[in-house]
Amino acid sequence: MLKSMTGFGRFENISEERKVVIEMKSVNHKYCDINIRMPKKLAQFENAMRTLMKKYVQRGKIDVFITYEDYTNGTSAVKYNSDLAAEYIKTFEQMSQQFELDNDIKVSHLSRYPDVLSLEESSLDEDTLWAIVENALLQAAKNLADTREVEGKNLKIDIEKKLDHMKELLINVQDLSPKVVAEYKLKLEQRINDLLNGPIVDEGRIATEVAIFADKACIDEEIVRLESHIGHMLTTLQGSDGIGRKLDFIAQEMNREANTILSKANDITISNNAIELKTEIEKIREQIQNIE
Repeated sequence: MLKSMTGFGRFENISEERKVVIEMKSVNHKYCDINIRMPKKLAQFENAMRTLMKKYVQRGKIDVFITYEDYTNGTSAVKYNSDLAAEYIKTFEQMSQQFELDNDIKVSHLSRYPDVLSLEESSLDEDTLWAIVENALLQAAKNLADTREVEGKNLKIDIEKKLDHMKELLINVQDLSPKVVAEYKLKLEQRINDLLNGPIVDEGRIATEVAIFADKACIDEEIVRLESHIGHMLTTLQGSDGIGRKLDFIAQEMNREANTILSKANDITISNNAIELKTEIEKIREQIQNIE
């Protein structure tokens, strides 16, 4: 299904032990640009987070905001370094023998020496913590993808309406095109008659001038190509992910044909239709900028 690059996703996992909240928003961008703001504690999972996100988004600028709170009691624990304590005891005994002093060391004294006792934060093991964060990130990414699909559906409907209108404008141009040549012939004959003040007209010369004019003003090829581009875009819109760049290329080609029609137009009505064609194409191009 066609997806927009604009969307929002949110998910929170709250329990008595902890709270994880993930919010993400996306806007249009030429490439896939993922920015993640999170606590330092979760930084080790950044690459895994990006890999997961890319399963749901191919293009767009995505900002991800993650908050993590741990409510468990005893988040800090005392760590006893027995090997270091043994080294201290051994050293004290050597000092006592060397200087013939009493070895009056007590546990309370020993505990004050550097690194014998230390506080360290007790936390979940890496796999368990990632499982909690991964689940929240997965749900938020799915919600983001859902909103992008809804927006994409609306964009598709709007673009199809504009393409239908372009078809109507092309029919108008196609119907008017032969009349322009006929009108030019009549005007040319009238002008020559006025100049000569009489009915003497070189039909061969008029036919040549009309043929030259018809060749210069002919827009049949441009109409056929523009009709083809419209059909191509309608077919492409039925595709799934990653069609934004292709649609943009088709829109550029459509604009090229509309410009040529406008430059060849020798009729005000055709010119107005060509201008309206260009206006619709520009609107379509603006919409396409938001398609993934």
